[in-house]
Amino acid sequence: MPETPDHAAPAPKSRVLRQFELVDAVKAYDPTADEALINRAYVYAMKMHGSQMRASGDPYFAHPIQVAGILTDYRLDTATIVTALLHDVVEDTSATKADIAQMFGDEVAELVEGVTKLSRLEMQAEHTRQAENLRKFILAISRDVRVLLVKLADRLHNMRTLQFVKPHKRERISRETLEVYAPLGRSIGIHSIASELEELAFEHLNPTARTAIQRRLDALKLEHGAAVEKVAEEVEQVLSDTGIQARVLGRQKTPYSIWRKLQRKSVGFSALSDIYGFRVLVENEDECYRALGVIHREWPMVPERFKDFISTPKSNNYRSLHTTVVGPGGLRIEMQIRTEVMNRVAEDGVAAHWRYKNKSYGFDREGMEKDGGRDPLLTLRHLVQVMEQGEGGEDWVEHAKLEMYLDQVFVFTPKGQLITLPRGAMPLDFAYSVHTEVGDTAVGAKINGELKPMRTLLQNGDVVEIVRGSKKEAPSDWRNLTITGRARAAIRRFIRASERDEFQKLGKATLEQAFARVDKVLADVALAPALETLVLQGEEDLYDSIGRGRISATRVVEILFPGLKGAGVANSGRRRIEDGTDARLFVRGSGLTPGVVIHFGACCQPVPGDRIIGVLEADQGLTVHTIDCNRLADASDDDSVWMDLQWTPQAQHDAVATTKIVATMRNAPGVLGQVATLIGEAGGNILNLIMTRRQHDFFDVEIDLDVADARHATLIMAALRANPFVDEVERARG
Repeated sequence: MPETPDHAAPAPKSRVLRQFELVDAVKAYDPTADEALINRAYVYAMKMHGSQMRASGDPYFAHPIQVAGILTDYRLDTATIVTALLHDVVEDTSATKADIAQMFGDEVAELVEGVTKLSRLEMQAEHTRQAENLRKFILAISRDVRVLLVKLADRLHNMRTLQFVKPHKRERISRETLEVYAPLGRSIGIHSIASELEELAFEHLNPTARTAIQRRLDALKLEHGAAVEKVAEEVEQVLSDTGIQARVLGRQKTPYSIWRKLQRKSVGFSALSDIYGFRVLVENEDECYRALGVIHREWPMVPERFKDFISTPKSNNYRSLHTTVVGPGGLRIEMQIRTEVMNRVAEDGVAAHWRYKNKSYGFDREGMEKDGGRDPLLTLRHLVQVMEQGEGGEDWVEHAKLEMYLDQVFVFTPKGQLITLPRGAMPLDFAYSVHTEVGDTAVGAKINGELKPMRTLLQNGDVVEIVRGSKKEAPSDWRNLTITGRARAAIRRFIRASERDEFQKLGKATLEQAFARVDKVLADVALAPALETLVLQGEEDLYDSIGRGRISATRVVEILFPGLKGAGVANSGRRRIEDGTDARLFVRGSGLTPGVVIHFGACCQPVPGDRIIGVLEADQGLTVHTIDCNRLADASDDDSVWMDLQWTPQAQHDAVATTKIVATMRNAPGVLGQVATLIGEAGGNILNLIMTRRQHDFFDVEIDLDVADARHATLIMAALRANPFVDEVERARG
């Protein structure tokens, strides 16, 4: 996309990769490249972008040419290079997809359209792009990895020239780069691009922190630089003495990678042990393990710092042995031991598998699999599955980030199948990664042969067996026992379906009680007028809304039978006890001065018959609490703020009050319906109902009730306790 200049004078123009240079770069690794096609695309891009300028002062056509140049470093095929040259022409010029197809073929046209869609998403407001647009983004790049490769190169060149962009836009682009593009690059293994994107974004988002870290690194280089250079020579010599020819490359961690460690480990800079790292490159896989043995014999290994990503590669096909040793000079150094092929995959990811084979140049899937790799888009397609299961909104965004950004943990099925999960995953994540049916019927888990709680964090190498029940069960609190989007989406979908059925039954039973109180029968009444007034699609929606407490059954009765009064407490003509000007009608006591505002404590919801006390609060007035309210412990020790109160006769004989009861019930079909029936038969009226802490065997429910007095509430609770499926019932006490 063209960038709007924000400088009066253009910056010095950078050198543009010339046409023959681009062609030569491609033919250097692909002698069969279509030279004429590349030349046509180069000229067409220059012509179509014409006089468009970038914020840097460069002609706009320099940008797609530089993007193409970046991709030649990764030896990509002709179609990808041509797509890079044309990736902005549909978005920013009069060219159409049909024009591209006619001049450059359908393959290029499809790739250009894919990149164009991503560019259009970038143009939209950040708050609208977060959910639905990230969804579209993942769908687009999951079909052809080359779309993502072009987009990553496009973003890399834009980040290299970001200093010419306005500050507010610079921050937005940098944050998006850090949160979306760099992790996507790592997800397909292109660490070289991802690392540069992170550093460039970090420089703009937190320049102070980056400068501070860089100064510390420079100081360390002065202190240990000579020793670090000698380490590589010494490691090479030690390996050579045992017959292993190796290249040893020393490196210092980047400021952003150190910043992430400082955040994640909550330690200071001086406590980090792997500022310096070395790559040991050997000829084959066997020599990787031989070299590891030699290094461990020569220098002490730091415990719990060894990882084998050769036998269990990361999901982006990264393979290497990692270890940390106390090396020459007492320096703690991280060693990465790998072959030259593994090193190229570690740097270039999926791009490492484009090569010349069978008289043509393209992606070598067989070669990738031979090198121990897997489909580079598997992670992204996994996110597509999450989307297809109905997950949406901001929750989906967070799940997507978890899937893409977290480190992996490797576990096994009892049959030895390797399952890769994000670090922090639990048995339910494992179950749903095997199959949705396994997750839906899971009731327990065995880890390494022992029954373990579902909250157990899985560790590398665990063998996990899911204990399954005979029917689908997914308690709502199990959502807290998962971190993967797939598992959370499946549980949420199952719970939505099961809860909706329960709430419909509860709502229907509640409405039947309300009708009975006015001598009506639900089956004999047409509900259409209520559906129209309440803007609901059907009777099931009405029952669901009543069951969830969004609509009261009394309201429905009033709509259908205006002015009709019944015998229940909600329609008995009693006055409601609530805050406001009428509050003085219900309580009395010495010291109640005129003008003082009276509130009834929401913490304990006192009703007539309760022993009550008042507490004067500055700027709040007088709050009425039950004598056993837990909140009274927070009140002042100053006796002057306490007032003895009593209920008035009017409150005791002619009022209706709201109270909250908390019940623990067995998780069985129809329980909520039975509870609603019992409450209705006892003359109570359900105002709201909320299920909490839903577990495999039990769930808690909070019910707001209209009652006449404390005795009435006690009778209702006694009726509920008599039900075999109700375990405990108590008044809420704050």
